[in-house]
Amino acid sequence: AYQLRRQGRLWLCACGRLQLWTSDVWSADNSQHLADPYSFTHLLHGFVFCALLAWGVPRLSLAWRLWLAVAAEALWEIVENSEFVIRRYREATAALGYQGDTVVNSLGDILACGLGFVLAQQLGFRRALAMFLIIEAVLLVWIRDSLLLNVLMLLSPIEEIKMWQTGH
Repeated sequence: AYQLRRQGRLWLCACGRLQLWTSDVWSADNSQHLADPYSFTHLLHGFVFCALLAWGVPRLSLAWRLWLAVAAEALWEIVENSEFVIRRYREATAALGYQGDTVVNSLGDILACGLGFVLAQQLGFRRALAMFLIIEAVLLVWIRDSLLLNVLMLLSPIEEIKMWQTGH
């Protein structure tokens, strides 16, 4: 939270309200409240971290792997809210008006990642993979975005996908 504030992130939405959930990804409220549809992508970060850490450091206790996942997510929140990445989102993805997250939204994203890690651990690899794919598909239909599509568009944007995402 300290580093996000140093980067100029507001604690709460500039509107002065704190909402637990906001569902409109095209509104100014997106990424400004505790949770939004993109919280599901952070839940999926937890799935990915659970699998990678179970594979990479299987002897490390579950508690330590969870701690590493949450620490990695916190680091991602700092990177995601850097001017470079915010600018990249605006240029390369459909997030044309993206202003970065509030601290509250980043904390919600970190909690979602931790929840995703625990959920994936409880489900086991096959069921977690199935749930990962289902959530990806639901997000594609619901908000025309997903974790995998977001990564693709950040790294190697495809104009046709951007047009589809914006409804053109």
